[in-house]
Amino acid sequence: MKRVYVNEKWCLGCRLCEYYCAFAGTSGKDIARSLKGVKINPRIKIEEKDGISFAVSCRHCKEPLCVKGCITGALSVADGVIVVNQDKCVSCYTCVLCCPFGAISTSESGAVQKCELCIKSAADKPACVAGCPNNAIVFEERR
Repeated sequence: MKRVYVNEKWCLGCRLCEYYCAFAGTSGKDIARSLKGVKINPRIKIEEKDGISFAVSCRHCKEPLCVKGCITGALSVADGVIVVNQDKCVSCYTCVLCCPFGAISTSESGAVQKCELCIKSAADKPACVAGCPNNAIVFEERR
């Protein structure tokens, strides 16, 4: 299964992946108009440590602790992608605590949010990958 991978050697810390991720969650046609004046809450986050920038997003684990820890069944695996059913989420945030990568966060609705590889869009790759100017984020299959 294809997943998002980050090459921190090429990451500039520009945060464009965050903006493209946030834009993917809108119904807008223009990123500048859709996000102007909006505080974004993307599903991918740039972290910086010791001068190194890297993107943190869901790794879609083969044995996901977040899914096992979800008390309501709001998190499930569909075709290898961990998805959130926001209607089932009761905002207990157990999944946030269970994720060893810090890839699950809260959303404005109170339910959790995480990268779902833009499966709801018709694009051939996630928005963060398509928007990365330095190809530091890739969408590929690895063993």
